[in-house]
Amino acid sequence: MSRFFCDTNSELWFTKADELGIDVIGMPYLIEDEVRDYDLGRNTDFKDFYNKMRKGADPKTQALNMQNYIDYFEPVLAGGEDIIYVHFSREMSGTFNYMDQAISYLKEKYPERSIRTVDTKMVSIGTGVIVYEAAKLWKNGASDDEIVEFVETNKNNFAIRFVVDNLIYLKRGGRLSAASMIFGTLLNIKPILGIKEEGVIVKCGVAKGLKKGLKTIVEEMKEIGSDVYKHPVII
Repeated sequence: MSRFFCDTNSELWFTKADELGIDVIGMPYLIEDEVRDYDLGRNTDFKDFYNKMRKGADPKTQALNMQNYIDYFEPVLAGGEDIIYVHFSREMSGTFNYMDQAISYLKEKYPERSIRTVDTKMVSIGTGVIVYEAAKLWKNGASDDEIVEFVETNKNNFAIRFVVDNLIYLKRGGRLSAASMIFGTLLNIKPILGIKEEGVIVKCGVAKGLKKGLKTIVEEMKEIGSDVYKHPVII
């Protein structure tokens, strides 16, 4: 029997992870010179976090290192269990280079054990809903092969769309020039972003104002969705 892992970049709420018995890898972020691991909301003070951002704090994500992954995985392998890890898009972080190094090391040390990883090509709740469905299969006795097949078969049936209200964060992240940020802000232009099949964030459109942006997302959902009301829609 394998242990099922996800990471906090899935943004699955902690009660769901507890309900299914998921092992959770905490992904770190830096805010006001303090490194914290996100905990799926268990003890996170969201009000404090966003108040800091409103006052000018610039939170940044950070990668785990090789030893971090070893610390998560080795106790499981040493205890005689295998690992299945459903994670966010490799294209979004260099953390997976360190994960690969850790897995290579652990496979040499525990050659009889199995570590399987599968990429959702998503992030945030897009990964979360796939993790949740895959973990339910695992909870009901599905094999690692069946879980990998489920994710690989279904990951392109999920979509993320979001509208950006404040362009400063796109500029800070290098996705927008200073000039585009200034003119976009003056004209009240709101980019609509999504994630491509390759697992990267792309612009899907623009809208004049936040309300129009949200309406555009809803209309697109109706157009691209097949039997959309029969499937989970998460806001």
